[in-house]
Amino acid sequence: MEGPHPAFAELLRRFASEQVRSAATIGGNIANGSPIGDGPPALIAMGAVLHLRQGEERREMPLEAFFLDYRKQDRLPGEFVEAVTVPETAPGLRCYKLSKRFDQDISAVCGCFNLELEGGKIASARIAFGGMAGVPKRAAAVEEALIGREWSLKAVEAALPAFATDFAPLSDMRASAEYRLATAQNLLRRYFHDLSGDAVSVLEVRA
Repeated sequence: MEGPHPAFAELLRRFASEQVRSAATIGGNIANGSPIGDGPPALIAMGAVLHLRQGEERREMPLEAFFLDYRKQDRLPGEFVEAVTVPETAPGLRCYKLSKRFDQDISAVCGCFNLELEGGKIASARIAFGGMAGVPKRAAAVEEALIGREWSLKAVEAALPAFATDFAPLSDMRASAEYRLATAQNLLRRYFHDLSGDAVSVLEVRA
């Protein structure tokens, strides 16, 4: 995974402990349906396709369509996750996990961004979050606000109000609703600076 999808590989490195990662599966992370699971936002941003199976019957769907509501998925009785298909590469993918501890902690917010640029303009956008709703969810209004615009900090700032259209996060022990909304907006700013080559990781930035 590190070769074709380094951003996803870095996110996977922060999944639980090494022992858990050795026993866990991507399919289980998806089927669990947790709104704060870190795998689905990255996979949704990549444009992953989910493959479901019941006996010899198979069907597929965009991963984001699988999550209907809190702990409710589009999965028939006896159906299971057979596979997940992802693009060979996603050069624009970046994933940002915010948690109280850097390692072995549940996300307060996990934001994943995947933009494609053509001629300096945003040709396509896939942005997905965990921890911002009852399901892993795309930021459809934010995407719409970005597509067709020049890739600039001005375009990013203009898209920020759309986060309030996409999400009405809850407050819990990990973060307040206000914190979640503000940090989601800041992660889009971070993504802009990341693609611009600026140091944005806590492992890179020095005071």
